[in-house]
Amino acid sequence: MSFSRLQTQWFGNIRGDLLAGTVVSLALIPEAIAFSIIAGVDPKVGLYASFCIAVVIAFVGGRPGMISAATGAMALVMVSLVKNYGLEYLLAATILTGILQILAGVLRLGSLLRFVSRSVTTGFVNALAILIFMAQLPEFDNASWVVYAMVAAGLGIIYLFPYVTKAVPSPLIAIIVLTVFSIAMGLEIRTVGDMGELPSAFPLFMLPNIPLTMETLLIILPYSATLAVVGLLESLMTSVIVDDLTDTPSAKNQECTGQGIANIVSGFFGGMAGCAMIGQSVINVKSGGRGRLSTLWAGGFLLFLILALGDLVRQIPMAALVAVMIMVSIGTFSWSSIKNLTIHPKTSSFVMIATVVVVVFTHNLAQGVGVGVLLSAIFFARKVSRLLALESTLSADGNQRTYQVFGQVFFASAEQFAAGFDFKEVIERVVIDVSQAHFWDLTGVGALDKVVLKFRREGTAVELVGMNEASTTIVDRLATYDKPDALELMLKH
Repeated sequence: MSFSRLQTQWFGNIRGDLLAGTVVSLALIPEAIAFSIIAGVDPKVGLYASFCIAVVIAFVGGRPGMISAATGAMALVMVSLVKNYGLEYLLAATILTGILQILAGVLRLGSLLRFVSRSVTTGFVNALAILIFMAQLPEFDNASWVVYAMVAAGLGIIYLFPYVTKAVPSPLIAIIVLTVFSIAMGLEIRTVGDMGELPSAFPLFMLPNIPLTMETLLIILPYSATLAVVGLLESLMTSVIVDDLTDTPSAKNQECTGQGIANIVSGFFGGMAGCAMIGQSVINVKSGGRGRLSTLWAGGFLLFLILALGDLVRQIPMAALVAVMIMVSIGTFSWSSIKNLTIHPKTSSFVMIATVVVVVFTHNLAQGVGVGVLLSAIFFARKVSRLLALESTLSADGNQRTYQVFGQVFFASAEQFAAGFDFKEVIERVVIDVSQAHFWDLTGVGALDKVVLKFRREGTAVELVGMNEASTTIVDRLATYDKPDALELMLKH
C-alpha cells in the first residue's frame, strides 16, 4: 500500500471519522452487552471483544470505515459451547477461529464471495434478524407487565427520538431514559448487573486455562470452523455494502486475514469472537466515517465509556436491551424481500426462503448459506443447460449433414448435447460446427466422445470445425477417441 493511500485512509477525514466513531462507540455499548448475554457470558466478554476487534481491525482490515466487534451472528454459535464447557473453552475457540480465518485469507478464499448470490445474501440477513429476535423471547418468560411496558417504551423512544435529533443514537437515549426511570421508581426488574460483572480495568493478556489435548481440539474445532465461516461471510457481505455506500473498493482477502488477527487478539485478552457489523458499519458511513480512524476511535472510546461510567452501566434494565435488540432485528430484516417474492423469479425466491428456513431451524448461519449457495448453483446449471441448442442441415447431394451447436456443453447439458444427433441416419459424412459453443468440463468432453464413437460405429466420417482455443485444449487433454485417425477430425479455428 502506497504512503499516500495509507495517509488518506487514516488522516483524510479526521473530523468526520472522529465524530462518526463517537456515535458508533455510543451505540456499541448496548449491543456488545446484549450479544454477550445471548452467548451466555459476562457483559465484559463482549465489551472487551468489541474494543480489541475494533482497534485491531482498524490497522489490519481490508475495508476502511467498516466496524467490527462482537456480533449476534457469532454469539448465537457460541451458546452451546459456553453452556457445556465454559468461558475458557470459548476463548480458545476464538483464537482458533482467528487462525482459521488467517488461513482463509492466505488461501485467498475471500474471492469466493462472488459465488454467493443476492438471494442467499438476503436470506442470510433475514435469518440473522429472526434469530436475534428469537433470542430476546426468554426475557419475557414469567415477566411482569412492567417489563412489557418498559420494552414498548424503549421501542417508542428508539423510533420517535430521531424526529427530534439524529445527533445522538436513539438506542442510547432509550437506555438512558429507561435506566433513569427504573432507578427513580425502584423497579424490581432484571438489570445488566444481574448478568455478571462489568470490567473495571483494561483487558489483560492471558492464556485460556484449558488442557492442551487432542480432546480439547476436537471440542472447539467444530465451533471454531463455524465461527470462522459465519464471521467471514458476514464481514465480506458487510464489506460489499460499505463498498456500495462509499463507491470505493475493498481488499476481501486482506479482510479475511485482518478478521483472523483481530479474533486472536480478542481471545488472548478475554474477548469472544466477532466480525463486521452491518448496522454499525452503515451508521458509521452515514455519520461521515470513511477511514480507519473512525474504527479505531469507536473501539478506543467504547472502552473509555465503560471504565468511566461502569456504575451506571450496571443498572441498565434488561428490558432496555431487549428493546434495542428488537430494533436491530427489525432494522436488519429486508422487508422488501417479502414484496419481491411475487416479483423476483421463483427460483431466486425459493433460494432466499430455503436459506432462512435452514438457518432458523439449525441456528447455524453457515449451513443456511451453504444450502443457499448449493441451490443457486443447481438452478443456475439448470438454466444454463436450457440455453444449449442444435440445428442440422442436409447437403444438396444428401451425402453430408451439418450440425450447428449453440451454447455451453458441461455436466448439466451434456446429455442434451448427445441426444441432439441422429446416429441411425445413413450418411457418408457429418460436420459438427461448434464455433458457437464451448466445452467446459470432463462430462462435456465425454459427451463429445460418445457422439464421435457412435458415428464411427455407423461408418460415418466426422469433421469437427470451429472449436475455440480453450475448448480445444480441454478436448485434446481429456478426449479418449483417436483424433488423428480416418475420422478426418479437424480442429479449425
